[in-house]
Amino acid sequence: MSRAWDTSRAAWFYPFRGVYYFASHRFLWPLFKTRLIPIVLLSAFIYVLLFLFAYLPQVAFLAIFQGASAWINGAFLVLGEGAVVVAALFEAFFVDETLVDIFDAVLVNEGHGELVTTSRVLYPQGDDVVQRLGKPIRSAVYAPFSLRQIVEFIVLLPLNFIPVAGTPMFLVLTGYRAGPFHHWRYFQLLDLPKQQRKERIRRRQLQYTTFGTVALVLQLVPVLSMFFLMSTAVGSALWVVDLENKHDQIGRRPGQVGDFREYHDEDNNLIP
Repeated sequence: MSRAWDTSRAAWFYPFRGVYYFASHRFLWPLFKTRLIPIVLLSAFIYVLLFLFAYLPQVAFLAIFQGASAWINGAFLVLGEGAVVVAALFEAFFVDETLVDIFDAVLVNEGHGELVTTSRVLYPQGDDVVQRLGKPIRSAVYAPFSLRQIVEFIVLLPLNFIPVAGTPMFLVLTGYRAGPFHHWRYFQLLDLPKQQRKERIRRRQLQYTTFGTVALVLQLVPVLSMFFLMSTAVGSALWVVDLENKHDQIGRRPGQVGDFREYHDEDNNLIP
């Protein structure tokens, strides 16, 4: 049990590590400033509208079944609805491109530039890591747009009507689906076929679920949701760094990418 809660290893802690890493590495800040400040203001406007016009009616309806807890679950319900709208805005404003830059920049900064070069040009010099990132030489997607994920998110929203357990169920089930999407870029860099990708997700599904659940909770924070989206991309990249470092420790040659040997780590979790 103590190993499961070891913050240096637990998947659920990587989103928090991403927040600290983002805040402490100035080369990432311009990616937030130049791309997302206008969207942050717009998302704040959306949340204000939802809480003004949708919160109290939904609380009144929930109170019929839940009593006093309706105030809390109603807030999660409105935040979830806002997250759907904000997610649509992310796609509309091409934020995914920013997430790719963040993910790749962290890998390069942590010494795994050879992995990034499978997908984009890296310049040998630059004022900082971000300036070294060149144009992608093939498709570069942090997380693909998934209509199914959005539909499932909307379908699961009514779970918040269930007293006490409803909101945690909603968060975990949504995290179950969303977690693996945070490593889509990693799978893309490794050029994994669909079957191998599915197998790796299956073996690490619990870890992806905890990661996705924590990431979702952070992204439900009004106004800061977009910042947490980017910091979660940092946390995802840091998780990849640790996985790649473990690969190197078992004898992978420097610069060798896509070695799919399997081994057991000291937690007895199968990791590719």
